[in-house]
Amino acid sequence: MTSLAGQLLVAMPQMGDPRFARSVIYLCTHSGDAGAMGLVINKVLGALTLADLFSQLEIESRASAKKRPVHFGGPVEPGRGFVLHTADYREEATLPVTGNIAITATLDIMRAIGKGEGPRHSLFALGYAGWAPGQLDAEIQANGWLSVAADETIVFDADHDGKWQRALGKLGIDLSLLSSDAGHA
Repeated sequence: MTSLAGQLLVAMPQMGDPRFARSVIYLCTHSGDAGAMGLVINKVLGALTLADLFSQLEIESRASAKKRPVHFGGPVEPGRGFVLHTADYREEATLPVTGNIAITATLDIMRAIGKGEGPRHSLFALGYAGWAPGQLDAEIQANGWLSVAADETIVFDADHDGKWQRALGKLGIDLSLLSSDAGHA
């Protein structure tokens, strides 16, 4: 399978794992040898905000940065933070995913966001979703996930509840027609 890095993974309605039910994941890496890594972009961690994290990390911040939610990036390493952002911000530790989206996991980007000097758009997540080599490909073949081209509107939009339906809509899918059974020839 070709790399799906930079794509959105959309959970099928029958997703059995409640952590991923109705999830939309931005896939940051995907290779046959190393597996895959992505961030859930449509689930937030309750009332936790960037203000809470800035306070814990003793980072000065502007009021506008403080109100933003913290996302549930996935169940792997839930204490580790990641910033998914537009590629207009770059530092040595930044991993470009596509021409317009990158990921950085440093305190420097947090400080830049706090000062209002960070990327044009960003999303902060704790934890990530990870797959061993071949695991994601098998889940896609078993009808667990659909992939769709990512766009900044879906990735960074504040309407987290609507992202799943909008991602499926990009494929022209009518939810009432989706089956929970995988077809086999």
